[in-house]
Amino acid sequence: MTSPTTLKSVPALGTHPASGSNPSRAETREQLAGASYDLLVIGGGILGISTAWHAAQSGLRVALVDAGDFAGATSSASSKLLHGGLRYLQTGAVRLVAENHFERRAVSRQVAPHLANPLTFYLPVYKGGPHGAAKLGAGVFAYSALSAFGDGVGHLLSPSKAAQDVPELRTENLKAVAVYGDDQMNDARMALMTVRAAVDAGAVVLNHAEVTGLRTTRGRVTGAELKDRLTGEEFGVNARLVLNATGPWVDHLRRMEDPHAAPSIRLSKGAHLVLKRTAPWKAALATPIDKYRITFALPWEDMLLLGTTDEVYEGDPADVSVTEADISQILDEAAFSVRDQQLQRDLITYSFAGLRVLPGGPGDTAKAKRETVVTEGPGGMLSVAGGKWTTFRHIGRTVLKKLEELPGRPLGDDFEPVSELPKRLPLPGVANPRAVEHRLLVDRPAPGPRMGADTARHLATHYGSLAFDIARLANEHPELAERVHPDAPEIWAQVVWARDQEWAETADDVLRRRTTLTIRGLATDDVRAKVREVLDGKRK
Repeated sequence: MTSPTTLKSVPALGTHPASGSNPSRAETREQLAGASYDLLVIGGGILGISTAWHAAQSGLRVALVDAGDFAGATSSASSKLLHGGLRYLQTGAVRLVAENHFERRAVSRQVAPHLANPLTFYLPVYKGGPHGAAKLGAGVFAYSALSAFGDGVGHLLSPSKAAQDVPELRTENLKAVAVYGDDQMNDARMALMTVRAAVDAGAVVLNHAEVTGLRTTRGRVTGAELKDRLTGEEFGVNARLVLNATGPWVDHLRRMEDPHAAPSIRLSKGAHLVLKRTAPWKAALATPIDKYRITFALPWEDMLLLGTTDEVYEGDPADVSVTEADISQILDEAAFSVRDQQLQRDLITYSFAGLRVLPGGPGDTAKAKRETVVTEGPGGMLSVAGGKWTTFRHIGRTVLKKLEELPGRPLGDDFEPVSELPKRLPLPGVANPRAVEHRLLVDRPAPGPRMGADTARHLATHYGSLAFDIARLANEHPELAERVHPDAPEIWAQVVWARDQEWAETADDVLRRRTTLTIRGLATDDVRAKVREVLDGKRK
């Protein structure tokens, strides 16, 4: 294993081959405190990130801060899907499904083909289940029609054929299998690439920066007081308009503006389990639990992702966690369609829980629409929460349009209206991942270290063409070509890249969100210690 001292000595990388690394935290704090911004976005989940990206594209001066890491909460605790929402057909929301499909296809084909990949879904129909084969067959056909049959035609499949593709499929009392297509992603990587896109467009960003108060001018919210959670440094940011995009904490920040603000949202907890796979899976399972709920078994990152739950959550968002009851529920529900040998507890490598932000009001959270909630406070702060990952670009555009149309036009007129922005602007690194993987394996400069096929595939599908910069770093510093853990594809060059290019400040930033080592159960004490030493080489 490479020594941390050697790794720490590697020089900071450039954003591009000829330029310097990202600014230090001190430089970023100084930049934030020393300028006045058109828009301050508080909250670095995908909703805030997407809004900052689109606002920066329009020419606005944009700042984005988050008390934790980018995508550190709900946005990296999803089911990792870009999907049309099959269950919405049951409520007659045909237009919504069509719109979701449009966004899904745009992201997976033009915006981020290097970060999204198609996934075939098998929807098993069991004797005595909540839906019949004819109904589900018609449903998946309609679902595929709404995506213009871009993922094939939804149809029924025999149990024996389905079992060939998913060996762990439970075939007892299995009558048929409905087939449809959607896409999946690594949500944390998608969010980070969108942060990078926002910065490339001119936004200034800082994670681990907590809002301690709001600045006001003549009763209007005109900025925020912040504290750097890593250094304790306090500073402030001035802005013409402040957007509260703090997700589960949205009402907490609203009460900073108005102590009497009524609740605007409710929270639903969704828990997931990650397990080692006992056999290859060529498709995912989407198993109906009741009339409204579906449980997923998804091949993801060479693992198996199970979930999710859906229950009202009323505690502190910071305390959300996976309980023993969650684990039992997920395993019990998965057992409807997955064989017992794949559901042994000793196969679990990781578990995580996130909070869905839903509109306030009564009713079952499982039936609630994933709508975006927008409120304006007495001081002019706009708060936005909710929505779903699939439509993250659309939500960003919608929020920006709402900002444009605010009474009094607080943002002024000196920017490009959202209607004039590019409709399918790609995220950084956009490329065909198969072509990137091929080049990484074929274009190896002698006498550089030989890259493993799994590492090449991993880099291509998590960084796109930016993988070549990581490979170049590994070639220039052979010690960085070594694997962080022998059982994972990640290499040390990715840790240095995360430090210098992706705002990674803590071991969790690297191991949980920039890479998949924590999720794979490979973030050992030794690995964490070495990662911390690499991070210590960054300028503060």
